Amino acid sequence: MTYSINKSNKDNSNSVATDEQLLTKFERAVCALKTLSAGNRTLLHASDEQELLYDMCQVIVKKGGYRFAAVAYAEHDKDKSIRWMETIGIDKAFMETLNYSWSDTEMDRSAVATAIRTNQPCVGRRILTDSLYEAPAYIPLRENAIKSGYAAVTAFPLHASGEVLGALVMGATEPDAFDDEEVSLLSELADDLAYGVANLRMRIQHQAAEATIARLAYYDPLTELPNRTFMLERLQDAIHTAKQQHHALALLHLNIVRLRGINQVLGYRSGDQLLQQLTQRLKHTLKESDFLARVGESEFALFLHTEEADYAIRVAQRLAKVLHDSVEVAGLMIDPRVSIGIALYPEHANEADTLLRRANAATNDVCLARGGYALYKGGREQECARRLSLIGDLRQAIKQNELLLYCQPKVDIASQRVCGAEALVRWQHPVHGMLSTMEFIKLAEYAGLITPLTHWMLDAVFRQSHAWYKEGLERPLAVNLSVHDLYDPLLVDRIQDLFSTWSISPELIQFELTESVLMEEPSVALDALTKLKKLGIRLFIDDFGTGYSSLSYLQKLPVDSIKIDQSFVMPMATNNNSAVIVRSTIELAHNLGLEVVAEGVDNQAVWDLLATMGGEVAQGYLVSMPIPAEQFNNWEDEWIRMSG
Repeated sequence: MTYSINKSNKDNSNSVATDEQLLTKFERAVCALKTLSAGNRTLLHASDEQELLYDMCQVIVKKGGYRFAAVAYAEHDKDKSIRWMETIGIDKAFMETLNYSWSDTEMDRSAVATAIRTNQPCVGRRILTDSLYEAPAYIPLRENAIKSGYAAVTAFPLHASGEVLGALVMGATEPDAFDDEEVSLLSELADDLAYGVANLRMRIQHQAAEATIARLAYYDPLTELPNRTFMLERLQDAIHTAKQQHHALALLHLNIVRLRGINQVLGYRSGDQLLQQLTQRLKHTLKESDFLARVGESEFALFLHTEEADYAIRVAQRLAKVLHDSVEVAGLMIDPRVSIGIALYPEHANEADTLLRRANAATNDVCLARGGYALYKGGREQECARRLSLIGDLRQAIKQNELLLYCQPKVDIASQRVCGAEALVRWQHPVHGMLSTMEFIKLAEYAGLITPLTHWMLDAVFRQSHAWYKEGLERPLAVNLSVHDLYDPLLVDRIQDLFSTWSISPELIQFELTESVLMEEPSVALDALTKLKKLGIRLFIDDFGTGYSSLSYLQKLPVDSIKIDQSFVMPMATNNNSAVIVRSTIELAHNLGLEVVAEGVDNQAVWDLLATMGGEVAQGYLVSMPIPAEQFNNWEDEWIRMSG
């Protein structure tokens, strides 16, 4: 069989062309494979996103032999901008000047925009011959392609977790670059790069989460101060060092006395504002080396490296002064009342937890009038344990109605007739016996039980008043209110509900507020008293003469009577100054249209003086000591018999 020469030459020519094409195709596949392999090694060592993008572009150009490589991210702004993150082989600044976006407009059909928008590779764009790039907007790109020596561009979308992050862009010198096998391998490279970026971002998120968890474990999120855990660790380390170096430490415990009441009455947001403002004051006062922490809801702690207790006291004095000024919270000027306890290592404790506990215990000895600080005294643990036990017992006693209602009679001086009584609460503890009223009232304040205790008292008084009324006895009962009660926004509503429940006339219930309470928060007191007065209740200023109230303020109060404090009444028969004060107070009250009750009337001489001075009502041991409410009828019968 023979073949024509022409046919043979033609076949040989086609064969050579096919071999060259196969060789070129093979070489491109090898380059793409090398690029993929080198790119994977880069992913394994990547620790930073920008570094990864740079290294990957380097691999594509240096290992793969491509003319340029670049990574662009898709911005999700209103213009759908393209942000060039990294370029190798092409000027990044130049690419940024093009201001291309990935929106679907005629001027945004570039390879990178198309890949981002469609989430598919945009393959083999021939920059120099493709009609798309003849548009005026692409002229700078064509000029740059000629200058930089690339003729074809392919863009691969970078997608991870269902989102297109951007595109990996490559340029080649050959116009017919990027065949199917090459694109397949390079698409895999783009997927690996996207995975690497997503993995790095996830790693950063995990690190941030771990840092947040660590911060939450050691810092208070409200004040951004170290918390109790961190304080104890640092304090224990400091004690260990101090033990080796034979030097001392001091720990200051700061207790914000008013915080609990503010949280309960004004809300926790107001309490948080108070804490944040006090924290800023402390930060501005202390040195950077001072370690301040928030160690409880209303508690801060500060430890000092010092050899002298005097230095710790000076610091406490400075902090007390800084924290003394009122703080504006919820539109009110609040006095935070900060008490500072001081404990020393090694004098008071050798362990961090014990030192903190004893500094806290020292705050119970603080007298605000004497500077607002106290040094720890030994033997506090037993007292604190007793207090904690009593707090639990008191809470149970209130809940189980185990408290006792006592009454101290009031008598009209002119007629000697019983005109009412002051209601008092007593607690007969099953183990400790009858506890001092002052002691368990302080326990109630410390434990936040004042409101439940007031509720018990109101219920008991209304119940007793109703029982007397059923017996045909109209004896007004007076209830003491604390400053904490005045802050209770539901107090007046509760009292109004009790009147409705027991069908008692307002004249049978009275309220007493000490002068010091009225002066502590004048605006709050005035508002509360005004609301109570609208119910038709008689109001008394108790312990008058001890609270330094001004006459102008006294005129504003909607009160009916003042009770002269027993410290003036009791010695008036033997002390002329006391007698002058009582006489002047009675005259002042009468001029203001107020009735006068004298407390502490313990003997006949005082009674007689009050009668000559025009005092209306007497209360004291001459009349009667406080007695159980159920004994009041018998006492009154005896009083009538003796006075008649």
